[in-house]
Parts: sequence; C-alpha cells; structure tokens
Amino acid sequence: MPVKVHRIGSQEIGNTSEYVATIKSRNSATIMSDVEGWIFVISVKSGDFVKKGQSLMEIDPRRQAATVSNWESQRASKMANRQLAKVQLERARGLSASGVVSKQDLDQAQATYDAADADVKSLDAQIHQQEVQLKYYSVFAPVDGIVGDIPVHVGDRVTNSTMVTTIDERRGLEVYLPIPSERAKELKIGAPVQVLDSNGNVILNTRVNFISPQVDTASQSVLAKAPVDQAADKLRSQQLVRARITWSTQSGITIPVVAVSRVSGQFFAFVAVQKDGKDVARQLPLTLGEISGNDYTVLSGLKPGDAVIVSGGQNLADGAPIKIQP
Repeated sequence: MPVKVHRIGSQEIGNTSEYVATIKSRNSATIMSDVEGWIFVISVKSGDFVKKGQSLMEIDPRRQAATVSNWESQRASKMANRQLAKVQLERARGLSASGVVSKQDLDQAQATYDAADADVKSLDAQIHQQEVQLKYYSVFAPVDGIVGDIPVHVGDRVTNSTMVTTIDERRGLEVYLPIPSERAKELKIGAPVQVLDSNGNVILNTRVNFISPQVDTASQSVLAKAPVDQAADKLRSQQLVRARITWSTQSGITIPVVAVSRVSGQFFAFVAVQKDGKDVARQLPLTLGEISGNDYTVLSGLKPGDAVIVSGGQNLADGAPIKIQP
C-alpha cells in the first residue's frame, strides 16, 4: 500500500484557548444630529471617504433661520433706541456744562443710554447663540474616514438621539477578547494572540496590550485588547472573529488530525516501522490533548522521530506492508 509519512519532531506547544472576539476601531464615530428637524439634503453615500469638517447632511434650517432673522429685526430697533439715548446723553452733557439742566437730568440721560446699550448687547448675545444653533443644522464629519450605513432618508424627521450614520477610519483597529473571570489571573500583558478566519487559518499574530481592571458584571468576563492594524485590509470594525490566546508553552509533540483515527473512543495512528528489512504499518494507541489548528497535542503513544502515516492509511491493518512515497 503506497503511503505518505510525517516525521514527528519535538516543538514548543502552547496552552491555548479560543474565544469569539470583536474587531473595533478606536477611531470609529457614531454620527447623530444635534437638533430636531426634517432631513433636507444628504450630501454623501455609504462607502464615501470624507475629510474632517466635510458636510454630510443638512437638517431643514428654515425655522431656525427665521428665528435669527426675527432677532436681527429686533436688534435694528434696539440699535435705534440706543442711538437716540446717546444723542440725548450728549445733549444733556452739554446743557449740564452750561448749567441749564440739573445733575439729576444728566444722570437720568446716562441711565437711559446705559439701559439701551445693555439691551443691544443682550440681544447681540442671543443672536450669536441662535446663529451658533443654526450651524448645528449642518452635520459635519468629525474625523477623516469612510461613511458607513446611512439608515435615514431625505424627508425623515430626526432628533438629537437619532443615529444618522457612522464614520470609520482604517486604522486604530483592536481585537476585543472577553476572557472568563476565572482565567483572569493567568492573563498577562504581552500574551500571544492569533486572529483566525472561519477556517481556522491565522490572519494575524499579535499580543495583548490592555487588560481591563474590572470584571464585566453581565458576562463575568475581563476585557483584553490587542492591536490588529496590520490586518486592516482583511478586518472590519464590529466584525466577529475567532481569537486564540496562548497562556503558556512547553516542549512536546503534535500529530496532524488527518493521521488520527478513533475506534470506540480510543485514538489510534499508524506509524511506519522496519520489519525484516521491509516497511510495515504499526497501529499505536494514543492519548491526545487539545486540538490546535490542524494538529492534536500528543500526551502519550508517540515519540520524536516516529514516522506517522498521514496519507493512504484508510485501509491499512496492523502489520500491513507499505511503500513510502516521497
């Protein structure tokens, strides 16, 4: 029977655990309107790249603009009153200097002018406040980034709690790992982390750079973070991934999953051995540990240097002659 073999060697084996983790961005922004009103214009679409300060959409500003216009009309009247009070004050000063009017009349003219001036300044402050409020009817991008989903449409009414879109930067990505609280004492800064795809292939090797000092009361887990910017082309913010964290390593041996068979709960593998100068298959019982990627950790049954049959062993029996292929 033609077979292929894999030579077992000693290597560093990690004590690992896998968790469902979330990719998040430190530079993601959830955009909400600061005011209530009807959406007037949407200037961007999902997927657009925008710069900081760029207009995203407009909330109907006409009511607020009318308010500002009304205040400005009142300001013109207040300005006229102040100008009249100023003229009367200047006249009273001249007459007072000539002794025509009393000091009381001069004080009265001064008070009238001061009141008119205060009215104008108060109105200026209110107009400025309303003009600032008017600017909030334009929704601007707070950072450079890519526009996410836009769940609102022109004509929709929004409030100051309505999420209108998101902006994500393709940097500052981190993987958020919820570690069970009972393992928190084993968690260390710098612990190796592998981000895996749906097939178990490693996307990125990184290391823990943050450990939360608190336990999440809802999930009884401790949050650990690791940077994943190097895989920004493969990962997205809010994406769920598998993450494998390595607690410790020790010397040991592994065997490919394809070389292992299971009969009545017992694991077996065929190894190639020499008998009377010929290659034969020998079936060995194994004690296996955890599976990591495509390999089992071997606790007993094999030793470094054994030639494990990894292909062509489906119809083998113990002692069957074999031909080892390159």
